[in-house]
Amino acid sequence: MQTTASWTIDVRDWEDPQGIALRASQRAELDERYGCDDHEPGPLPSAEDVAVFLMAFGPDGAAIGCGALRELDAGSAEIKRMYVVPGSRGSGVAAALLAALEDAARDRGWTTVKLETGDEQPEAIRFYEREGYHRIPRFGHYADWDISVCYAKSLG
Repeated sequence: MQTTASWTIDVRDWEDPQGIALRASQRAELDERYGCDDHEPGPLPSAEDVAVFLMAFGPDGAAIGCGALRELDAGSAEIKRMYVVPGSRGSGVAAALLAALEDAARDRGWTTVKLETGDEQPEAIRFYEREGYHRIPRFGHYADWDISVCYAKSLG
């Protein structure tokens, strides 16, 4: 668990009710941004395939962010459902969540993390590039998905 004066990050179950609410808010935000609900190819993350689910909580105990890891292969994982509620953006919680996900990946022996974001998400693109991620060719289910922008970071 990671704690600051402003928030706490903790491992939670994928089915945590506050986690479900965060993911629904993320989905609604993306649906509005893309003008449709068809903006993610491939299987959606689930309790069966998410290895780690982290949530950030504000000082009042309200969930303010989340992120997950899904194993891609023995050496790598994919970051899924990285989201911070609008009122907590710019607070440092997103960077802390990302760092905690990277630590969790290292703990599991993964040496690379990858992620996909969309071409209509310039804030996410700037954030991941600022955090040391480099753009890679679209991978997996995203290979033929024109709106996908993919990144990776070596955890070596």
